[in-house]
This record gives sequence, structure tokens and C-alpha cells, in this order.
Amino acid sequence: MRVLRHLAAIVLLPGMVAGLIPVLLLDGAGLAPWPLAVAGAVLLALGLGMIAWTVTLFAGMGQGTLAPWDPTTRLVVRGPYRYVRNPMISGVLAVLLGEAALFGSLAVLAWWATVFAINAVYFVAVEEPGLRDRFGAEYDAYAARVPRWIPRLPAAPPRA
Repeated sequence: MRVLRHLAAIVLLPGMVAGLIPVLLLDGAGLAPWPLAVAGAVLLALGLGMIAWTVTLFAGMGQGTLAPWDPTTRLVVRGPYRYVRNPMISGVLAVLLGEAALFGSLAVLAWWATVFAINAVYFVAVEEPGLRDRFGAEYDAYAARVPRWIPRLPAAPPRA
């Protein structure tokens, strides 16, 4: 049953946003010129990898799914969550940007901007207050040290 919950969340959220909707927007478009197509394929692969990594962390460490109706019961602060608070959305956005480049699609690029704008509002207005309610001071401390969108990479160790 747990596997079905995860599959439903994946199909309904990133599957629709980064899969079905771009396919409908592409409407049979061909590949972009090779340099743009290669860059798009790389972004697409990196984004899919990030989505898979974060879903795995949510299932194992977080004991929940990526879906707002079946959220994690533990705050996930490992893996990419050490550097940015929303790596799953970053993965989805990378997939969309990769698809836009791979197919040279302005329609998918416009969808990328729409998805980013919706999430920028949603996270501030809904997601973050919900995390504060569920995790309290633990989330506040996490949010204070980890940026929302632009990753903060670890500092280099001091030279001897």
C-alpha cells in the first residue's frame, strides 16, 4: 500500500507537471539543434536524478510522500536538502528547462516560468507555514541556515 501512495504522488505531481503537460505542449515538435539538445538532455537527466533522490529521501527518512495530502512525518535535512530547501522543485524545474531546450520549445519554457511562479507563491504562503506548524523550532532552525531556492554550497575547509 505504501508503494501505491508513492506512485500516485509521483504520477499526479511531477508526472503531470514535468511529463504529461510538456508532452501536450510539444505537440510532436522535433529536437532542437544539437548543442541545445545536448544541454537539454543533460538538464533533463540531472533533474530526473534529483527528483528520484528526493522522493527516496521522503520515503525513507521522511516517512511520507512528496504529496501535500500525504506529507512526511519527519523533517528531511539530508542529501540535497542540506543545501537548498526545495530540491524536488529544483529537479522538476531542471526537467522542464531541459525539455524546453531539448525540443527548442518556447511553450515549455513558458510552462517552466509558470511552474516556478506558482511554486514561489505556494511555498511561502502554504508549504512553509505548514512545515512550521508540523516541525516548529526544528524547521525554523533549518530555514534559517538553508536557502529556499539558490543552493548554499558548503564552505571549503581552511588551509593549513
